[in-house]
Amino acid sequence: MGQTIQLTAKDGHKFAAYRADPAGRAKGGIVIIQEIFGFNKHMRELADRWAAKGYLAIGPHLFDRAERGVDIGYGEKDFAKGRETRGKLNDEMIINDVTAALDVAKSAGKVGIIGFCFGGYVTWLSATSIPGFACASGYYGGGIAAKKDLKPMCAVQLHFGDRDGAIPLKDVDAIKAAQPDVKVFVYDDAPHGFCTDDRPGSWQADACKRATSRSEALMAANVG
Repeated sequence: MGQTIQLTAKDGHKFAAYRADPAGRAKGGIVIIQEIFGFNKHMRELADRWAAKGYLAIGPHLFDRAERGVDIGYGEKDFAKGRETRGKLNDEMIINDVTAALDVAKSAGKVGIIGFCFGGYVTWLSATSIPGFACASGYYGGGIAAKKDLKPMCAVQLHFGDRDGAIPLKDVDAIKAAQPDVKVFVYDDAPHGFCTDDRPGSWQADACKRATSRSEALMAANVG
């Protein structure tokens, strides 16, 4: 089990983050970026899993900029709440908060970043805008195609499902064409959110297992 800590961004914004420490000496750090549902139970469990693999995991509560303590489920009202809250953030706010999380994670050594949904976009934005990450793994990030020409500063892999109703395959193809050095993986019969195991109708065990294995290999090769 991790704990909630407080971080301060360079613009003075104070916000919460979830910190999960490994049992022994850390291999390195990993910044965990939330979906649009806040840093909820699923994200805390994910951070705990990465800590169990030997990494210092830091999960910034990015929605604290708009409303503190957002932690919601997966119903229609939750979707609406998540979209509304995300809409109150801009890229500068996001970059400031992720940078603060990176600064804490650096205490463990090299740092990777992984994010899902909204967090997949944040992972791409971070890999292309924040110096200091050793690698990045983004899952079904909407909005990446619109920023496909940004230049990554670290090793990046991106994961998409072929049944993602929010991210058409033409967008994925556009990302591939613009970023030939980025590893882009598309998973068969996988919808949006295929790695969220407590989200009804989204979880796709085989796709998630393969994507997670690739993320683990990326972190092992670049972080420790």
